[in-house]
Formats: sequence, C-alpha cells, structure tokens
Amino acid sequence: MESKTIALVQESFEKVKPIAPAAAEIFYNKLFELDPQLKPLFPNSEGEMKEQRNKLMSMLGAAVAGLSNLDALIPILKNLGKRHVDYKVEAFHYVTVGEALIGALEVGLGDDFTQDVKEAWANVYGVISNVMIEGAYQDIKM
Repeated sequence: MESKTIALVQESFEKVKPIAPAAAEIFYNKLFELDPQLKPLFPNSEGEMKEQRNKLMSMLGAAVAGLSNLDALIPILKNLGKRHVDYKVEAFHYVTVGEALIGALEVGLGDDFTQDVKEAWANVYGVISNVMIEGAYQDIKM
C-alpha cells in the first residue's frame, strides 16, 4: 500500500476521532438504509448498539493505526473476519459496509473528504475487507 494512501487515511481519521460517536451513528444509519435486512444482525437495545458503535470506532481506529505495519495487521484482520462469520456476516455484506463507511466519512468530514481522501479510504477498505473475507473462509473447503 502506498505511503500517501496510508497518510491520507490516518490524517483524515484523526479528524473523525472527535466526532466518533456521531460518525458511528451515521455509519449504522447508512448501513441499515442501504440494506435493512442487516439490522437483525445487530443488537436491538440502544445500550447494546452504543457499545457496538464504540467497538466499530475502536476497531477502525486500530486498523487505521496498523496500516503502517500491514504484516502485523493482517492476522488480526483475518481473525476478525473469522469471528464475523459467527455473527452471520456474509462476503457480499462487505460491499454494503464499504458503501456505508464511505458515506459516513463523506458526511462526517464534509469538505475535508476530498476525492483523494475518498480514493484512499476506498483502497484501504478494499484491502481490509478482502483480508477479512479471506480469514473468514480460508478454512472452508469448496
């Protein structure tokens, strides 16, 4: 991954951190708007959803920070993908999640969400989701 891509994602995520709760809420609203059938995969109560939003932002923050050391990040992402199978996440869901993430970043970052930043996030999310999908299904024999 190019250092410019990593820098754009890490710098833009620093601007998301102060609005993390709102960004996570925007993300889940977009996710459920794009695919209402995903809603049952998530907690019903507001308290549990708040915890889920916090987990999302923590995981995203750790992944963004780990971009500088992909060799260490890849096994973590593969394990995360494997765990998501237990939550009934399927490979095609990652496309919708990516759309929701880009949409949430666009709203949250406003004018700071330039075309370069958008492309950097799309690139990074593509790598993250591919590694998670690989981790989720690497033990399944076809």
